[in-house]
Amino acid sequence: MAELQVVERKLAAIFAADVVGYSHLMQLDELGTVRALRASRTIIDRLIAGYRGRVFTTAGDSVLADFASAVDAVECALAVQQAIAEENVQRPEGERLRFRIGIHLGDVIVDGENLLGDGVNIAARLQTLAEPGGIYVSAVVRDQIGTKLPVAFIDRGGQRLKNMARPLRAFEVVGPGRQALIGIAGRASLTRGVLFGIGAAIIVLAAVVAAAWWRWSGPPGMAPVASQQVGGPAIAAGAPADASARNVPAPRLSLVVLPFTNLSNDPEQEYFADGITEDLTVDISRIAGAVVIARNSAFAYKGQVADPKKIGRELGVRYIVQGSVRRAGSQIRINAVLIDAETDTQLWADRFDRDIGDLFAVQNEITVRIARALQSQLAIAESRRTVAHPDALDYILRGRAQLTKPISPENYNEAISHFESALELDPQSAEAAAWLANLLAVRALDELTSFPNDDLHRARQLAAHALAAAPNNPMSHYARAQVLRAESRCAEAIPEYEAAIALDRSRAPAYAHIGWCKFLTGSVDGVIPYFEQAVRLSPHEPGIAPWYGRLGVIQLLQSHVDEAIASLEHARSENARLPFVHAWLAAAYALKGDEQRARAELAEAQHLNEAYGSLATVKKSNWFAKPEIRARAEATYFLGLRKAGMPEG
Repeated sequence: MAELQVVERKLAAIFAADVVGYSHLMQLDELGTVRALRASRTIIDRLIAGYRGRVFTTAGDSVLADFASAVDAVECALAVQQAIAEENVQRPEGERLRFRIGIHLGDVIVDGENLLGDGVNIAARLQTLAEPGGIYVSAVVRDQIGTKLPVAFIDRGGQRLKNMARPLRAFEVVGPGRQALIGIAGRASLTRGVLFGIGAAIIVLAAVVAAAWWRWSGPPGMAPVASQQVGGPAIAAGAPADASARNVPAPRLSLVVLPFTNLSNDPEQEYFADGITEDLTVDISRIAGAVVIARNSAFAYKGQVADPKKIGRELGVRYIVQGSVRRAGSQIRINAVLIDAETDTQLWADRFDRDIGDLFAVQNEITVRIARALQSQLAIAESRRTVAHPDALDYILRGRAQLTKPISPENYNEAISHFESALELDPQSAEAAAWLANLLAVRALDELTSFPNDDLHRARQLAAHALAAAPNNPMSHYARAQVLRAESRCAEAIPEYEAAIALDRSRAPAYAHIGWCKFLTGSVDGVIPYFEQAVRLSPHEPGIAPWYGRLGVIQLLQSHVDEAIASLEHARSENARLPFVHAWLAAAYALKGDEQRARAELAEAQHLNEAYGSLATVKKSNWFAKPEIRARAEATYFLGLRKAGMPEG
């Protein structure tokens, strides 16, 4: 009988570290990179041993170590990133190495001095998700840490990793030690970290909050976790803050969603109010650069009279979101308010009335609408603050605030200048690149540039950079989709829009653009619901005019002339400077027999864009590339333009 082979296994916390861009650095300066790697390895080996770990594999620029404790592994990772940052200050720019670290707790196979198995593979895959200088851990590590360390975890959701059959839930680690790293690395590095993939800005900014929490909340075990889904024990309401803590400035885009108040007599509505609070906390946490206080900490204030200034000091946040829920019969009303915690000033408020219907669907729609509104309002609030020396993030927020204004060449140009300034300060900023790419593509799409080809060429490069640098950032996918749509590659754009929605369900414009892309790929029937969903989620969207305009286009092609006129007139009332809206209105009025208004609209379209000078030019548009759409246009749009007085050639 064959001898049974016994495989030795053990449970271990696996630490995987890797140098960012190592091959490229070796090509630029082989000797300098080797010197820097040796110095970094000395630091890493020393710290791993100091935290009771053991290096079991090294290959080139990578290090694999095991620890008996997840706490030791995470503490070591924080110490490594801090020490490497300090070492980099002493080195020339070309010899500075930045590491990514991943940590997983799992069962591994012992093979002599080596370790094998999924536990090792998962840690190695996790480090690929981290930003330079960042740390990612698996959910099991997060659960083991709990509140044992003064760290925060940002939930990055299910991640599809190479050669892994199922998505793995990953968390980004924020530790108070990162605050010291900010001063060492410099302001440009802070901005770059803040912006990559929604990632390290949240890391760096959240570190301020994490550090303050650790000071304010007493001994270890009482620190809340800055994660939108999982939090540690809440800070006791009214917990005193010492003088030094009160002087710590709150991070930009830091906020808490306080429990919504149930104003109904029905106690069952308490669950609905709590659900709104929890969902809104999750949705807001997806805003790029946002630092959102965990649900458990926010619920410590449930049932109390809110004092915004006091709460802002206790939690270290600039903004507070609060609201109420009231049900009467089959109707439900939700009020939401955004407050500046430093001044106790109301910045924004809105009311949402709905038939109760499907309660879950109502809750879902309202939270998405509030989150969408807050994206704009927070950017506006931040852009109004006086900053002596604005950094890249300041300029990005100013650009986003500018985009809350009506569409016009002037507003587009102003926003572009802000995003350009951000890139000048931080050429590696994925967020700035994505916003600029989006805007250059949109400027071409909206016929508001004299150099569309130049804009698209630049937008293509910027979108590629953003997606490569921050593949989990919804704005990266959205920018890529915008460029593809502007290049008439709608079939490729649709999955990018869908990816943006999957990462940020409040991205209302993506729904409208999916509808338009489906139209351009030959589908006229069935696309209207996409536009209706976009309008429902963001009824006050600054860019809503093109949505109504394109809705009118589809309605006219369906020969629903009255509906088309209503939609196009709505678009014109929102923004009178969109040439295509006037051209399609001219055709619709002409089909209704209103010749005077038709000619007036056609004249305005021609004034705004000379491309509307003849039918021959109009027919060159990619809108009519599909035979089925062109046939509909011949029977409606082209016919109407002829009646309005447009010449053939």
